[in-house]
Amino acid sequence: MDTFVSRTRKGPIDWATDEQREPGRNKIEEKCNQDIIKNTVKEEEDDYFTGFLEPIPWQKIEAEGLDCDYALLFPKQEADKLYTQLEEEVVYLTGDKTKIQVFGKVYSVPRKLATYGDTGLTYTYSGLSHQASPWTPTLRYIRDAVTKATGHAFNFVLINRYKDGHDHMGEHRDDERELDPLCPIASVSLGAPRDFVFRHQEARRKQHRRQINPVKLELAHGSLLLMNSPTNTHWYHSLPVRKRVITPRINLTFRRILQDGKK
Repeated sequence: MDTFVSRTRKGPIDWATDEQREPGRNKIEEKCNQDIIKNTVKEEEDDYFTGFLEPIPWQKIEAEGLDCDYALLFPKQEADKLYTQLEEEVVYLTGDKTKIQVFGKVYSVPRKLATYGDTGLTYTYSGLSHQASPWTPTLRYIRDAVTKATGHAFNFVLINRYKDGHDHMGEHRDDERELDPLCPIASVSLGAPRDFVFRHQEARRKQHRRQINPVKLELAHGSLLLMNSPTNTHWYHSLPVRKRVITPRINLTFRRILQDGKK
């Protein structure tokens, strides 16, 4: 990928010809070569995590009980490439898996959905459980870029694809019990910029409603929004209909799922 740092690989040393070798030196040279190869592999693994862009400038977004960080994670050229690769790799859910249950009624989801993550993980929301498909190369790359930028490890991603501004997401909170409460939710946006709206739970009540203004953002192509605790305790979020938007958007929300109910 474009953001990796390439280095010249260090190979085993060509020590000498057979005539020049001293008795018993073969084992010493073999041990040295093994150490060199081992260190080279370690350097390449380190490159994977140090080769991303320099630390990104974060914008803090705060309100009563709302704590978010926002930044551009990928430059346009790389974001374009990642979007194209996801269009080729991601397999979206079909049939009954594309329906959700709200207050006992079943509705078709107004967007495409997919779930990927570590082996054996299941995520349940709106009355439906979804098994995680294995990470694709591009999803793994984006996940590791998010981890590098935030310092948090994620084992699951929920993908939403919006074909245009008619596709949308209603108000909800990501507060399912299998989510690790100590880990934020990281939302990566690729494609058409879309409005993202937070609304405080008090502002949604019919009676004794407090005057708390909503928080509106435009999530840009290549951006990362980090929703920290206690945001999902007090605030609902949505992606409203925007008829003027005529191009697709892919959103990836990286999460940490508790396995067997354990942190």
